[in-house]
Amino acid sequence: MVEAVLIDLFSLAANLQSNIQGLLHNTLEAIEKCSSKHAPFVYVMCCQRQGSERKGEQESLLPALRGFRSLKRRLEVVCAQTTAAVLYTVKQRLDEKDLSIIKVILPTLRKDLMKVYIDHLFTAVYQFEFEDLQVTPDSESLQISEHQHEGQMLPSQDMALIQSEIQMYLESLPSLKGELTILRSSLIPDDIFLHGFTTRTGGISYIPTLSSCNLFSSSKRKDPQVVVKENLRRLANAAGFNPEAFHRVKVDHANAVCIMGKTEPDDYDGIVTDQKGVTLAAPGADCIPVLFADPVRRACGAAHSGWKGTLLGVSMATVNAMVSEYGCNMKDILVVLGPSVGPCCYRLPHESAKEFHRIDPKCVRLFDSANPYIDIRRATRILLERGGILPENIQDDSITDQNQNITFCTACHPDKFYSHFRDGTNFGTQIGFISIKD
Repeated sequence: MVEAVLIDLFSLAANLQSNIQGLLHNTLEAIEKCSSKHAPFVYVMCCQRQGSERKGEQESLLPALRGFRSLKRRLEVVCAQTTAAVLYTVKQRLDEKDLSIIKVILPTLRKDLMKVYIDHLFTAVYQFEFEDLQVTPDSESLQISEHQHEGQMLPSQDMALIQSEIQMYLESLPSLKGELTILRSSLIPDDIFLHGFTTRTGGISYIPTLSSCNLFSSSKRKDPQVVVKENLRRLANAAGFNPEAFHRVKVDHANAVCIMGKTEPDDYDGIVTDQKGVTLAAPGADCIPVLFADPVRRACGAAHSGWKGTLLGVSMATVNAMVSEYGCNMKDILVVLGPSVGPCCYRLPHESAKEFHRIDPKCVRLFDSANPYIDIRRATRILLERGGILPENIQDDSITDQNQNITFCTACHPDKFYSHFRDGTNFGTQIGFISIKD
């Protein structure tokens, strides 16, 4: 069942208001007849001409909006100067109401264009269907399109213009939840390495569980790639790295490691490099983003370590890659564990807990319960120390000076961090990142 209807009047000429009103009235009448029991939310998308006020645009459509009582509280005119701006505003309205099954009614020649905007601004969470805007013979001139022919792929020039329009609009949006904040470790020398762990502030993601500096997009979540890209651009600008030379691990919850410059595996949870100016990153939304730095050989790495990756030894696999590829000495490698779910909050089924108990009984609390508490940070430290990393070269939540602590519990700090454990399936993601300075 359709939950929302978008009526696209954006391309229709402003000097033909009577025809537009007739089109809108007929369209709303058809919607009301088809959905008298379960009226959908209706958004009328129109262009706010340069220098005009939204109120004026809306008032010009009022005659067509009168009389639709069942739609009255569910009907809104949304005006903006670009398609990107008006569609993104509509997306915010849809997300406020948790609507995802959407019909778009639009001029035939706008369909392919609109599909490109939707592909950029929405994810597979949303379902769209399209219907032609019914026009009368004397209003066929309203179907305005400068370059487009339905059913044909848009020219690359048009695609580039759409991407540029979306990017410019997103760049103009204000940051949410305060300034962008980066946590840094005193263990990693900042004269050689640029590094940090992100928090959730300072981005443009507006959905509560993703707000505001979400740095991961997937088909199962509501933040599209373009929003994550804008958040990353703002992070890169604040941190001082090049977002075009940014490499994030391809999470598989295992222990494969990618060597920059060599054939890239399909999936990997660790990545290493000795190239200057290349930023490596590992995500975390309860799982541990782990950073590695060797100031002697000037090499670095990043790893994503969830409970499965911890048991599979992804951190030592990343260390071993630095040793074998760049000749690093185990005793020179520094390791920092970023914000992640703490032993105060994290629980696993008893069968999985047994594996951590074998590493060290202190990694498990309430071992005899059905879902014991697990300390994946302690397990990571123990495996690193057993592998040859010096205890003093590992920074985690065992640090004595709490003013230096950056290994906060993500689940305990909803104002600072995302947490899958706490927030459910539509969760945001922070990252740990590191690069060798030029």
